[in-house]
Amino acid sequence: MAGIYLHIPFCRQACHYCDFHFSTSHKNKDEFVLSLLKEIELRRDYLQGEKIDTIYFGGGTPSLLSADEIARIIDRLQQFHDLSGVKEVTLEANPDDLTATYLRKLRHTAVNRLSIGIQSFRDQDLKLMNRAHDSKQAQRCVPEAADIGFENVTIDLIYGIPGLSQSDWQRNLETALLLPINHLSSYCLTVEPKTALAFQVNKGKVPAVNDDEAADQFDYLISFTEAAGMPWYEVSNFAKPGFESKHNSSYWTGARYLGLGPAAHSFNGKNRSWNVKSNAGYIQQINENILPSEEETLTAEERFNEVVLTSLRTRKGLTLADIRKYGNENTLKSILEIARKKADRELLELGDEKIVLTRKGLLFADAIASEFFITT
Repeated sequence: MAGIYLHIPFCRQACHYCDFHFSTSHKNKDEFVLSLLKEIELRRDYLQGEKIDTIYFGGGTPSLLSADEIARIIDRLQQFHDLSGVKEVTLEANPDDLTATYLRKLRHTAVNRLSIGIQSFRDQDLKLMNRAHDSKQAQRCVPEAADIGFENVTIDLIYGIPGLSQSDWQRNLETALLLPINHLSSYCLTVEPKTALAFQVNKGKVPAVNDDEAADQFDYLISFTEAAGMPWYEVSNFAKPGFESKHNSSYWTGARYLGLGPAAHSFNGKNRSWNVKSNAGYIQQINENILPSEEETLTAEERFNEVVLTSLRTRKGLTLADIRKYGNENTLKSILEIARKKADRELLELGDEKIVLTRKGLLFADAIASEFFITT
């Protein structure tokens, strides 16, 4: 089973921390939708007829699309892909877009999962990050979505925000879990180069992220969600049993997926491709019947390293079977040697058939994974 990701590259305003591809100008949105519909046809053979089980509208801000536009896109996908096995259709949304009217219209589409970018319930945090919504909208939209019939709702929260104390973070989590949600994604604020936040930090207008405070907040997050019956299943993702993100989980298990829209990535098991990061360039090339993408063939080493990186971030861990599948016995021997040293430091647990990070090790997930990489 494969997934389809659609990148909707528009936002109402630029969040100061964001380095994803987006535009705050919506003048070519109608042209974009037409181009997206055409790209669906142009890339109809990418997955070679494999059945689709998840669809994900990401961005940007997909909730800037009308319900009619969303339905039109899904109908177009239906023309070229087998969607009979689709279990999950996710729409990323901002609280300010989720009016009762919009939610009712959305309920008549195939969308059955909402991923709401709340980020914080504190107005000072939202202002610092230049979010378009306020705390009242954040607390209103989730119950309203549930009342209208959306049973599968996840929200995003950010920790490590300058000025966010441990008690503030605790209140954010308490507020979140009072809402009718069954999944939470939570990320540490990262100061990405060339963002407005990076400029403000470099100029001393905003304090840098305090790593120690962020680590404490992550540790509290793990405890709080576990006690609330929403344990972690990936470093940044927490869910009630049965509500883990099917789409995102497919990325971590190496499933194939088709990415559509500017800056979207695709993976067919061997090759990775990515579309141009330009709305105008994307539209122009699609109109000329040119696929606006570049492609690379992953080496065996690169594929192995990806498996290590994604697997170690999950609660299932890295299996010795996967190490043998993508590596060899020498690789396995080297990894087990490193893993034993990490286990002695209580950073991971080394079982008979898998390697799983401990709570302490989760803080260093990517760094630990890099020590297992094959380098040439």
